Amino acid sequence: MNETSTAVTPSSRIRLIVFWAYVLIPLAWGVINTLRQALKLFV
Repeated sequence: MNETSTAVTPSSRIRLIVFWAYVLIPLAWGVINTLRQALKLFV
């Protein structure tokens, strides 16, 4: 059997970082805004 190994190249690592930033930045912004709005209810 032939095993295929997937090497992590610098360009794929950069793509992965950009992808996660694209996902996590809006997610963090939404969570922070939700918490700010929720605090208005309790304070």
